Amino acid sequence: MTDKPMSNQEICLAMLRDSDRDRYLACLLSPQDKRGALAALYAFNAELARIRDLVHEPLPGEVRMQYWRDLLEGTAHGSTEANPVAASLLSAIEAHRLPRQTLIDMIDARIFDLYDDPMETRTSLEGYAGETASALIQLASLVLSADEAAKSAEAAGHAGVAQAIAGMLLLMPLHRHRGQLYIPLEILSATGLDRDSFLAGKDKARISAAIEAFVGLGRDHLAKARAVVLPPAIFPAFLPVTLAEPMLMKAQKAGAALFDQSLQQPQWRRQLGMTLALMRKKI
Repeated sequence: MTDKPMSNQEICLAMLRDSDRDRYLACLLSPQDKRGALAALYAFNAELARIRDLVHEPLPGEVRMQYWRDLLEGTAHGSTEANPVAASLLSAIEAHRLPRQTLIDMIDARIFDLYDDPMETRTSLEGYAGETASALIQLASLVLSADEAAKSAEAAGHAGVAQAIAGMLLLMPLHRHRGQLYIPLEILSATGLDRDSFLAGKDKARISAAIEAFVGLGRDHLAKARAVVLPPAIFPAFLPVTLAEPMLMKAQKAGAALFDQSLQQPQWRRQLGMTLALMRKKI
């Protein structure tokens, strides 16, 4: 007797379990009939996020991103059957009338990840987060309830920036090792640093001040997101955002020591936090 082959939804969930455990847990805490489309969106996001890890030069990374752009623009060559994430994503777009341009913009924003150019300003950072993390929250909201999603657009914008900043702080040791910099240069300049002096890691006091300012920007956006009352139907789209505040608090406490330690909470604590947030409907 042969084992039953995994469905595309099961494959997407298995991929998330390995590559993005928080959004995997968010899928499991979402309505069962929405899980397949959410898993497709989150797996697509995970595929884009890991491209930098798979390539040694930007050009091969851009080629991988072009595959996804061609898929969404309807110019891809060959069948999607060999790629369960691609097949699931197209099904989710069709079933929930998701805007393809938003997904294409997400790909274009992610090209920044392939290079080591620094973020210049807060505005450029907010734009990047808006087209990646915020867009993903809004797309997930459309899956959960197209009628209610419009009411959460402003909250999704702010929540995505807060979530992105928390994620950048979490990955800061890796980014520093690569020579990547996501803290805007204007924040560094205000604390008397530039790109090279921040990455060198020697001026602990100024580095701690820059991290504190970056955390402050994240907290400001989180407060603005929390000021919006979210419709219960779309709240599961915001579940991963509930993990941002603990990360921001730990980053502020760590300061320059952030380069040498992880902000990640144990999985059980993250799972408990999201479950409690779902019960309270508060991010």
